[in-house]
Amino acid sequence: MVRALHYIHSNRITHRDMKPQNILMTSDGVIKLCDFGFARHMSYKTEVLTSLKGTPLYMAPEVVKEEPYNHTADLWSLGVILYELATGTPPFTAPNLITLVEHISKDPIVYPEQIAGDFKGFLKGLLNKDPKKRLGWPELLNHGFIKETEAEKQERKRKAERFSSWVEENHYGNQ
Repeated sequence: MVRALHYIHSNRITHRDMKPQNILMTSDGVIKLCDFGFARHMSYKTEVLTSLKGTPLYMAPEVVKEEPYNHTADLWSLGVILYELATGTPPFTAPNLITLVEHISKDPIVYPEQIAGDFKGFLKGLLNKDPKKRLGWPELLNHGFIKETEAEKQERKRKAERFSSWVEENHYGNQ
């Protein structure tokens, strides 16, 4: 997920609707982002966005408060998704939208015991309510929780090459 976000953010695209339903996994474990209906390409002159887009449970504090935001709102959403994967529930829930917005905007995040070590540090970096202090690029890629070993990089490259060959053989080779 981190590499996928890095790719779109490197191309100045903000997803704006990061949530579990928009993350797919192939049979060999490759993660894919989908549903770019709310995505926005930011020109080099665009610094921040202001429109309210996304799914409230996964929205960053600056988005729910209708303040200007940028790609770091996607990083908050990534943190919410990872928190939910680890605990079974998002960091904030509420019976209605108004209360949910208040929780996201004002309440501290409670980290249960099962969230510890590098993972806890990673989440705290993503789930920082101040977008300027949120873990960003390139620090995110080099964080101890996700940094790839050389063997993992080579395996990822092999999978990408196999996929490219498959696409060529099954889609472009028949033309």
